[in-house]
Amino acid sequence: MSKVSKDKVDAAQDPVVPLLKSIGLSEAKAIEAAKSPKIAAELKDIIETYNLHTKEKLDDKQAGLVVALGGAIVKSGKISEDGRAYVVGKIVGGQLKTVDQVTAAVKYVEGHPTPIDDADFDKNCGVGFSITAAELYEQIAKYTTDAAIAGWANLGQVISGVKNIPELRWANTLDVKNTVEKVFNDKFGVKEAAKPKAKELKKAGPAKTEASADDGAASRKSVFDEGFLGALHKPGGNPQIRPELREQHLAFTGGKVFTRFPPEPNGYLHIGHSKAIFVDFGYAAHHDGKCYLRYDDTNPEKEEAQYFESILEMVRWLGFEPWKITYSSDYFQRLYELAVELIKRDKAYVCHCTQEEIKAARGEKSGALPKACEHRTRPISESLAEFQKMKDGSYRPKEANLRMKMNLEDGNPQMWDLTAYRVLETPHHRTHDKWKIYPTYDYTHCLVDSFENISHSLCTTEFVLSRQSYEWLCDALEVYKPRQSEFGRLNLEGTIMSKRKILALVQKGYVSGWDDPRLYTLIALRRRGVPPGAITSFVSTLGVSTSTSSIELARFEQTVRHYLEGTAPRLLMVLRPLKVTIENLPEGDVLMVEKPLHPKVAALGTTTIPFTRTIYIDADDFRLEDSKDYFRLAPGKTVGLFQAPHPITCTSYKTDPTSGEVVELICRLENSGEVKKPKAFIQWVAEHAPSGSPVRVDEIRIFHQLFKSDQPSSDFLDDVDPNSLEVIKGAMVETGFWPLAKRALVDARREGKERTEKALKDSAQAAASPDDDTPRATSEQLVGNECIRFQGLRVAYFTVDKDSRLACLDEAAEVEPVRKQGDYLVLNRIVSLKEDSGKAA
Repeated sequence: MSKVSKDKVDAAQDPVVPLLKSIGLSEAKAIEAAKSPKIAAELKDIIETYNLHTKEKLDDKQAGLVVALGGAIVKSGKISEDGRAYVVGKIVGGQLKTVDQVTAAVKYVEGHPTPIDDADFDKNCGVGFSITAAELYEQIAKYTTDAAIAGWANLGQVISGVKNIPELRWANTLDVKNTVEKVFNDKFGVKEAAKPKAKELKKAGPAKTEASADDGAASRKSVFDEGFLGALHKPGGNPQIRPELREQHLAFTGGKVFTRFPPEPNGYLHIGHSKAIFVDFGYAAHHDGKCYLRYDDTNPEKEEAQYFESILEMVRWLGFEPWKITYSSDYFQRLYELAVELIKRDKAYVCHCTQEEIKAARGEKSGALPKACEHRTRPISESLAEFQKMKDGSYRPKEANLRMKMNLEDGNPQMWDLTAYRVLETPHHRTHDKWKIYPTYDYTHCLVDSFENISHSLCTTEFVLSRQSYEWLCDALEVYKPRQSEFGRLNLEGTIMSKRKILALVQKGYVSGWDDPRLYTLIALRRRGVPPGAITSFVSTLGVSTSTSSIELARFEQTVRHYLEGTAPRLLMVLRPLKVTIENLPEGDVLMVEKPLHPKVAALGTTTIPFTRTIYIDADDFRLEDSKDYFRLAPGKTVGLFQAPHPITCTSYKTDPTSGEVVELICRLENSGEVKKPKAFIQWVAEHAPSGSPVRVDEIRIFHQLFKSDQPSSDFLDDVDPNSLEVIKGAMVETGFWPLAKRALVDARREGKERTEKALKDSAQAAASPDDDTPRATSEQLVGNECIRFQGLRVAYFTVDKDSRLACLDEAAEVEPVRKQGDYLVLNRIVSLKEDSGKAA
């Protein structure tokens, strides 16, 4: 038995499991919750202390929130008994409805002694939060005015920025996005399409003016109202084999849109999945419908708990919340019963052909027309008996399969007797050893869509041929038949998305893991510092059609850059420090300079930095030989310093006696008399130990395209660029970094340097929390919703990497961070300031 299977069995025998089931958790979720001894002990104490097992059962979601609370308390270790009781009461009473609220509640009671101020608690934890469409519009309109937003070019920054408004913290992400677009429509007019070339404009002539009103109306539509998505059928518009099936479907859905996002839990999601998530969740939300997150867990040989956890986390990170979380395995019994019914209707049979024989009969190698298998005409009673033997474990894998009796004369290969069930001996993560047979995707997918009353089964175009077999099976069993509709998938040039190929990169050491920021898995993009809103903004601008979207990386990076422009604070930063001594400033003289964190967004606030006799500039901002087209520092030349009171002039310099390299500049502060305004300003950082300046960066990691070509071939390993990762050591950042870091990370760091809210969020639905020996990768949450992002002025956008160790942030909130021995600061470049950045960064 594998270690994973043994752990599952051990957890199932844990005496805490029945206790967890008594409060409303399913057996699978109870087993998952019991895997962490510390959290299991805390949950046992919570349940018994507050008699949750003797009261009326909580609903599934409330029980999940109790598990989330147990995990939060273990991570915190600082919550009082009264505080714990207060939060439990809020969960049982139904005031706390989400994991985010439970997380906020634990943090709140940590810092507020009892008795708790109910009104203040409710405000900080989103209890009873509601906002009308008019109020949301008013808040966003005010923000666009205060931030001096100029037009549609700032759409991304506004969508991100308004979520920082305290009053909108708990507002629905999709509502915010739609309202921002409405404000922009009202304030700036409809978004203009790209202007045609002059020649085309001339040809269009006056006719263009007549069409402009219609063009404006069209551009005002949402991506969900036009094109592929706008042409989809209305709920109930999908034809059924019997009229009552439609009536039953509409009675369940109330005529609303029901969709699902159905990933296989056999790998991490990538950028391509973000389009499917956006379409599935967004289309349902746009039509006031529901969207399931359904794990297609029908292959226990490839499924792992880490993938389940990551999928849910990434969906939530992108700003979407499933209406329900389900598993294909929830329906194993029902699927089995329908398979028996299919045999009884003479539409399925048990086949004992080898895989090679099946492929040969289908003409997969020869190109010949398909031939019937010798078992296709066996009696129904015989297939029923053989299927029972498959279920009982009488056959080993590949010795018997249940195949659907479809149409071998059809030109569609998806109608050539697809496999419905196969024998697998690997224990299932939820049903354990109960089943020896497992349904295939082709059999399961359409039927579970039917069970869940999906109105729009949205998938990518590689499943176009499967639509016919999808509909055939539903009609063969006379069950409700959803409508499958296919849209083009998203591909990014210059990268790969195949799980098999990414695994090869990881195993052979070309990348550090699935979250290596040079990859385009969602966990890698999060670690790199890409905001989730930038991803959804990027996907929404591509539109949805039946054509595959193959997009250049530069376009994606431009969307990220544009999104960060108005939301990321700006800090002074030098990549390669060059010491500057200001000769006419006395030793010990210090001027504290207050500077805005963003010149156009006052809401981001200000910070105060020191200006002293010793400062550092970037080595690239100095050269020994001046020229007419050069405006930065050179001997005898004057340059401005951003936010500093006066410019400086270089009077002399010192060099290393061995290498001849310039190691120090002697400059004069132009603080007397009239000084002509400099033609250029450069960034700087001061030396001032009392204020902790400068903040020294141990590593800056700059990620270039992983592959040399835009279309990595089958020999993709040979195409890897060995210089795709650049590391710069010794950079410096202004002290304004620490307040940003403190604000963003102190709460997450309290819960552990390397394990964060990931387990809490997962546990609400999957009741899963990592064991104490969980790999360090789980600390990636630090660069997720709570991440530090900033623009290094004139350099690039950066975030803090999970490899950082910043114990200084664990101090109390009122204590200024002071770097401790052993601290290690690693910054990742999110994206350059321009597509062609010019400078080293």
